[in-house]
Amino acid sequence: MRWLAWSLALLIPALAQTFEVASGEARYRVKEELLQVGITDAVGTTKAVQGRVTLQGGRVSGEFVVDLRELRSDQARRDNYLRQNTLQTDRFPTATFRPKEVKGLPNPLPQSGKASIQVVGDLTLRDVTQEVAWEGEAEFRGQEVRVFLKTEFPFEKFRLTQPRVPILLSVENRIRLEVELLLRRR
Repeated sequence: MRWLAWSLALLIPALAQTFEVASGEARYRVKEELLQVGITDAVGTTKAVQGRVTLQGGRVSGEFVVDLRELRSDQARRDNYLRQNTLQTDRFPTATFRPKEVKGLPNPLPQSGKASIQVVGDLTLRDVTQEVAWEGEAEFRGQEVRVFLKTEFPFEKFRLTQPRVPILLSVENRIRLEVELLLRRR
C-alpha cells in the first residue's frame, strides 16, 4: 500500500505540463468612424506578451501579462490618447489574464493536430477584473502549441470610456481582443 501511495505521489506531478510563452502578439480591434475617412478598424498590436500555463488533469493555472504601454496602431495620436486616457498606462501598465478552465483540449495532449478550444478566466484591465471567455484554436507541434484566441466585450465591462476626440465621429461600443501565442513546453 505504501508503494502505491509513493508511486502516485511521483506520478501526479509528472502529469502536470507547463508551457511558457516563447513568442506572442496581442491585438485590439475597434470599429471607428473618422472624419473624411469613414468607417475603419482601429487595430493596435504588441509583442510584449509574457506568461505560462500549467495543465494538470482537468485543471489549469497560470498567468499571461501584456504590456499595454507597447501597444501601437497606425496612428501615434490614437496610441497616445489610449495610453493617457482610456487605459491610463502610467497607472495601469499591464493587462493580466488568469485562466481557470480550458474546454475542448484533448487529454492527453497530442503531438500534432488542431483543436477548437474555449479558455475561461479572469481578465484584469486597469483596476477591474472580470471573467471572460476566449474562443479559438490550439495547434500541437511536438513540444510546442500555437494558440489563437479572441474575445469581445463592451467598453463599460471594464469601466473604460469610449474615446471622444474632434476627428472621431464615432467608436463602436465593442472591443475585440486577439492573442496569438507560441507556447513551449518547459
